[in-house]
Formats: sequence, C-alpha cells, structure tokens
Amino acid sequence: MASAGYETCPAWAPAFGYMGAASCIILANFGSAWGTWRAGLGVCKMGIDYPKGIIKNIVPIVMAGVLGIYGLIVAVILTQAIREPAVDGTTRYSTFNGYAHLAAGLCCGISCLAAGGTIGVIGDAGVQAFGLRASGGKRSWASEGDGGGDDTGLGGNSEAMNTDGANKLYVGLLIMLIFSEALALYGLIVALILSQHSYVCE
Repeated sequence: MASAGYETCPAWAPAFGYMGAASCIILANFGSAWGTWRAGLGVCKMGIDYPKGIIKNIVPIVMAGVLGIYGLIVAVILTQAIREPAVDGTTRYSTFNGYAHLAAGLCCGISCLAAGGTIGVIGDAGVQAFGLRASGGKRSWASEGDGGGDDTGLGGNSEAMNTDGANKLYVGLLIMLIFSEALALYGLIVALILSQHSYVCE
C-alpha cells in the first residue's frame, strides 16, 4: 500500500481491469466455440464413414471446451482484484493494477483463442482421417453389406490392418492436440502471475 494522488489512481483506472476480465472471457469463449465448431463438424463427417469411432474421437471437442474454463478462472480472479472506491470517493485501484490486469486478460484470452483455432483445425482433419483409415475408405453401410462369402478371412485381416493403422494415426492426433492445448495453458500460467502484481492507493 502507498499514498498516491490522482495521477497514480485516477477514476478511470478500474476500466482497464474490467476490460482485461471481459477480453479474457470473451476471447477464451470464442476460441472454445471455434474449436468445438470445427472439431464437431469433423466428428459428424467421420461418423458417416466410421460410426464406431464417434465416442473415441470426441476428445478434441472436450479439449476445446476446457479453454472456456481457463478464461473463466482468470476473469473471476481479475474481477475480484478490482477494489471499490474509498469512503471519500477516491479511487484505490491504481493504473499499475489496471495495466497488469489488462495484460493478464489479453494474455490468457488470446492464447485460448489461438489454441481453440489450432484444436479445431487439427481435430477436424484428424478425426476425418481416422475415420477414413479405419473404414478403409468405405462408407459404413457399404462395408456392412460386404460380409459373408469366401473372402471373410481376407476381409477380416484387412479390417484389422485398417484398425491398427487408424490407432497409430490416433496417437499422433492426441499428441498434436495436447501441444495445442498447452498453448492456452501457457497463457493461463502467465496471466495468473500477472494478476498477482498489485499497487494499492490508500
């Protein structure tokens, strides 16, 4: 705490803090919605070729949804750190806090936005590729009609090879998604550190 005048703690200083909280939750939710939208489209398209893999490939959608939680956490912390004016009407929230909280909000929000776009693009392409590999390039109704006949053993061997190749592709997909999610986690960590910096006017 320190005694400071209007230059250090002006009446408009809390505006920067609220802008930081608002930008954080808005950008994080935008990134979450973007990733869910793109990955969800990919899962729906993949379900046409390989319906069995829908639940397994729901991972990108879950990871995109977590981004909104990151933004919510930082936004709540920033909002609670904004101090109300004193009894005499003077502002106790400094411009130092306002700039720090704005930086924290933008850091987390933009990181989540970038991570959401990355998860959406990778999830869209990855789950569709998984479905094509697992189904051998056939539609689900076409593969169901191919059962029986003398080629059952050969067909079973081909299906096993397709499944094995799809599982290898799935491992690579998960690794790419994990590192994409890490982008938002880095922004969250830095935002939490920035939110701890404070200078209170008394």
